[in-house]
Amino acid sequence: MSTPADCLFCKIIAGEIPADIVAETELSVAFRDINPQAPTHVLVVPRLHQPDIGSLAAADPGSAVALLADVRAVARAEGFEDNYRLVFNTGADAQQTVFHCHAHVFAGREFGWPPG
Repeated sequence: MSTPADCLFCKIIAGEIPADIVAETELSVAFRDINPQAPTHVLVVPRLHQPDIGSLAAADPGSAVALLADVRAVARAEGFEDNYRLVFNTGADAQQTVFHCHAHVFAGREFGWPPG
Protein backbone atom coordinates (compact mmCIF):
# COMPACT_ATOMS: atom_id res chain seq x y z
CA MET A 1 0.00 0.00 0.00
CA SER A 2 1.41 3.38 -0.94
CA THR A 3 1.72 6.45 1.23
CA PRO A 4 1.39 9.99 -0.10
CA ALA A 5 5.19 10.30 -0.01
CA ASP A 6 5.73 7.44 -2.48
CA CYS A 7 2.42 7.52 -4.37
CA LEU A 8 2.64 7.97 -8.14
CA PHE A 9 -0.69 9.79 -8.31
CA CYS A 10 0.16 12.09 -5.40
CA LYS A 11 3.34 13.03 -7.28
CA ILE A 12 1.33 13.76 -10.44
CA ILE A 13 -1.11 15.88 -8.41
CA ALA A 14 1.83 17.78 -6.90
CA GLY A 15 3.37 18.38 -10.35
CA GLU A 16 6.46 16.33 -9.52
CA ILE A 17 5.77 13.86 -12.34
CA PRO A 18 4.47 15.09 -15.71
CA ALA A 19 1.09 13.97 -17.00
CA ASP A 20 -1.30 14.95 -19.78
CA ILE A 21 -3.75 16.72 -17.48
CA VAL A 22 -7.18 17.31 -19.01
CA ALA A 23 -9.03 18.81 -16.01
CA GLU A 24 -8.47 19.99 -12.47
CA THR A 25 -10.81 20.99 -9.68
CA GLU A 26 -10.30 21.82 -6.04
CA LEU A 27 -10.85 18.14 -5.22
CA SER A 28 -9.57 16.17 -8.23
CA VAL A 29 -7.15 15.94 -11.13
CA ALA A 30 -7.89 14.16 -14.42
CA PHE A 31 -5.19 12.98 -16.82
CA ARG A 32 -4.79 10.62 -19.76
CA ASP A 33 -3.70 7.06 -19.01
CA ILE A 34 -0.21 6.30 -20.33
CA ASN A 35 -1.40 2.85 -21.47
CA PRO A 36 -4.88 3.59 -22.86
CA GLN A 37 -7.35 0.72 -23.19
CA ALA A 38 -9.81 2.72 -25.31
CA PRO A 39 -9.57 5.72 -27.65
CA THR A 40 -10.44 7.87 -24.64
CA HIS A 41 -8.98 6.65 -21.33
CA VAL A 42 -8.77 9.28 -18.62
CA LEU A 43 -8.01 8.74 -14.94
CA VAL A 44 -9.83 10.97 -12.48
CA VAL A 45 -8.16 10.98 -9.05
CA PRO A 46 -9.09 12.75 -5.85
CA ARG A 47 -6.49 15.05 -4.38
CA LEU A 48 -7.06 13.32 -1.04
CA HIS A 49 -4.93 10.17 -0.79
CA GLN A 50 -7.11 7.16 -0.05
CA PRO A 51 -6.37 3.67 -1.38
CA ASP A 52 -9.72 3.00 -3.06
CA ILE A 53 -13.24 4.35 -3.64
CA GLY A 54 -14.68 2.67 -0.54
CA SER A 55 -11.98 4.19 1.66
CA LEU A 56 -12.52 7.60 0.06
CA ALA A 57 -16.29 7.39 0.65
CA ALA A 58 -15.72 6.44 4.30
CA ALA A 59 -13.06 9.10 4.93
CA ASP A 60 -14.68 11.99 3.04
CA PRO A 61 -18.08 11.32 1.44
CA GLY A 62 -18.08 14.78 -0.14
CA SER A 63 -14.87 14.01 -2.03
CA ALA A 64 -16.37 10.75 -3.32
CA VAL A 65 -19.47 12.55 -4.59
CA ALA A 66 -17.35 15.31 -6.12
CA LEU A 67 -15.22 12.69 -7.86
CA LEU A 68 -18.31 11.31 -9.60
CA ALA A 69 -19.37 14.78 -10.68
CA ASP A 70 -15.85 15.42 -11.99
CA VAL A 71 -15.97 12.13 -13.93
CA ARG A 72 -19.13 13.30 -15.67
CA ALA A 73 -17.57 16.68 -16.46
CA VAL A 74 -14.52 14.96 -17.97
CA ALA A 75 -16.70 12.63 -20.07
CA ARG A 76 -18.69 15.64 -21.30
CA ALA A 77 -15.54 17.61 -22.13
CA GLU A 78 -14.20 14.62 -24.07
CA GLY A 79 -17.46 14.48 -26.07
CA PHE A 80 -18.94 11.38 -24.42
CA GLU A 81 -21.47 12.68 -21.88
CA ASP A 82 -23.92 9.85 -22.57
CA ASN A 83 -21.60 7.00 -23.66
CA TYR A 84 -18.72 6.08 -21.41
CA ARG A 85 -17.68 3.32 -19.04
CA LEU A 86 -16.58 4.12 -15.51
CA VAL A 87 -14.38 1.61 -13.65
CA PHE A 88 -12.98 1.61 -10.13
CA ASN A 89 -10.58 -1.28 -9.44
CA THR A 90 -10.40 -2.07 -5.72
CA GLY A 91 -7.62 -4.37 -4.56
CA ALA A 92 -4.86 -6.33 -6.23
CA ASP A 93 -7.17 -9.18 -7.28
CA ALA A 94 -9.25 -6.61 -9.18
CA GLN A 95 -6.07 -5.43 -10.99
CA GLN A 96 -5.59 -2.25 -8.96
CA THR A 97 -1.91 -1.36 -9.32
CA VAL A 98 -1.79 2.17 -7.91
CA PHE A 99 -3.30 2.30 -4.44
CA HIS A 100 -4.63 5.84 -4.67
CA CYS A 101 -8.34 5.92 -5.49
CA HIS A 102 -8.91 6.56 -9.18
CA ALA A 103 -11.69 6.28 -11.71
CA HIS A 104 -11.01 5.03 -15.22
CA VAL A 105 -13.18 6.83 -17.79
CA PHE A 106 -13.30 4.81 -21.03
CA ALA A 107 -15.01 5.98 -24.22
CA GLY A 108 -14.72 6.09 -27.97
CA ARG A 109 -15.54 2.47 -28.79
CA GLU A 110 -18.19 -0.14 -28.08
CA PHE A 111 -17.62 -2.18 -24.92
CA GLY A 112 -18.57 -5.81 -24.40
CA TRP A 113 -20.36 -7.37 -21.47
CA PRO A 114 -19.46 -8.98 -19.20
CA PRO A 115 -16.18 -7.14 -18.75
CA GLY A 116 -12.87 -8.91 -18.15
